Amino acid sequence: MSKRREAISRAVADLLEIPKDLALDLPRVTLVGKGELYIENHRGIIEYSSERLRINLNRGYIEIEGRDLEISVLMPDELVIVGEVRSLRYLD
Repeated sequence: MSKRREAISRAVADLLEIPKDLALDLPRVTLVGKGELYIENHRGIIEYSSERLRINLNRGYIEIEGRDLEISVLMPDELVIVGEVRSLRYLD
């Protein structure tokens, strides 16, 4: 998305009080303790092992490192990862 279009979308979302993750197609990441990670608005899996996952986003990707990582739920725009999450990085 171009920077100008993103700025306009952000302003409209603020004006209409629409959540930014919906208006701008941003990921929503929820970490519950160290054992459960919910990711919404993803674009697929780039890499998957029990120690590292890379999840594609509309812009960039998320890298999760940990131990005994496992995808317990996989849907077209949502996934749930269980296991010991040690680090989470968002990369453009």
